This record gives sequence, C-alpha cells and structure tokens, in this order.
Amino acid sequence: MNQTCRVVVLISGSGTNLQALIDAQQAGNLPIEIVGVISNRPNVAGLERAAKANIATKTVDHTEFSSREKFDHCIAEAIQSFNPDLVVLAGYMRIMTAELVQQFPGKMLNIHPSLLPKYPGLHTHRKAIENGESEHGSTVHFVTEELDGGPIIAQMHVNIAKNETEQSLIEKVKTIEHQLYPQVVKWFAEQRLQWKSGVIYFDNEALAQPIRL
Repeated sequence: MNQTCRVVVLISGSGTNLQALIDAQQAGNLPIEIVGVISNRPNVAGLERAAKANIATKTVDHTEFSSREKFDHCIAEAIQSFNPDLVVLAGYMRIMTAELVQQFPGKMLNIHPSLLPKYPGLHTHRKAIENGESEHGSTVHFVTEELDGGPIIAQMHVNIAKNETEQSLIEKVKTIEHQLYPQVVKWFAEQRLQWKSGVIYFDNEALAQPIRL
C-alpha cells in the first residue's frame, strides 16, 4: 500500500479549489493528506477554509519583502517545512522565480482558467468572449519557469453562450475546475501521473496530447 501523498496548497484568496480538494479528501475520494496551506495574503477566506478543516496554515505576506527573490526564498522554506510530495497552486497569484520552481521539479501543479496555450495570464474569460470563442475552459499543467507555460496534463471545456458575460463564464469555469483539479491530483497521488525528463507519463505511457475530461 502506497503512503498517502502529502500535499501543500498555495493560495492567494477565497480558496474554492482548495475547498474542492478538502471535500474530495474528506469524502475518501482522494488518497492525499493536505498537510499545509500557504497564503501570500493574510486574512483571506482560503485560510479560514483550511483552519476549519484542521489543516496547518502559514502566511508569507509578499508586501513585507523588498524583492521577489527574498519572498520566494521564504515561500520555499515554508513549503519545505511541510515535507510535501506535491505542491498545488490554487489561485496563487504570484509569479514564481526560477529558483523556487526548480526546487520542486515534477511536483508542482497549477490550474489556469483557459484552454492553454490560449490566453495565459489574466482576464482570460473576457478575452475569450471578446475574441468570439465558442468554447473556453480550464487547464491543469506542471509548473515550469514559463508563466502558464508548463506541460499540459488535462483540460475541461465549457461552451460560450451567445449572451455570455464575463461573470457567468467565470462561474461556469469554476464549476469544472472543482472537478478537474481533484481528478488530476488523484492521478498524481496514485502514481499514475509523472513528469520526468521533459515528458508526461500517464499509466506509464508518454502523453501525446492533453487528457480531455
């Protein structure tokens, strides 16, 4: 029997994807233990969600640091203090330095609200509507030094309605994210998903294209 996968979650705000992971863990659907939640902003709802689930929390306030490098050094120390098998970025709104990312090769996941490689960065829903896209969605990928540019693991799609607003599309994508992220984390925890030598392996076979859920 494999040991339970130790997971650290990084957040910046409300923590709805964190809650989806907590709910899946508590329901017995995820073979993980969320051992710590780290926020770069104090007093956010995500920290309350973690505390309610009796998960240890740390706050590393980015506004108290003179450089990104110094901040990321403290973030790395905070992550390492929990000795995680996997680091999950869940609405973590800081661009990471290469030095931080390189400490967790193949062990750091991010979820992004677009069908990457389309629309990296911010305001993805607005851009998709403005550009007349017929579909939008969410992507889970391994984290590399390139912003939203790591190897893509899986995606879920939603249709964009004719009368779609930015807010309604945000809600649509949030709903699928709460299904997509726990599923990918589960694959990792079950050792079905690995990234080594620049290649994603799923069930011991190289992944030729993103998994569509």
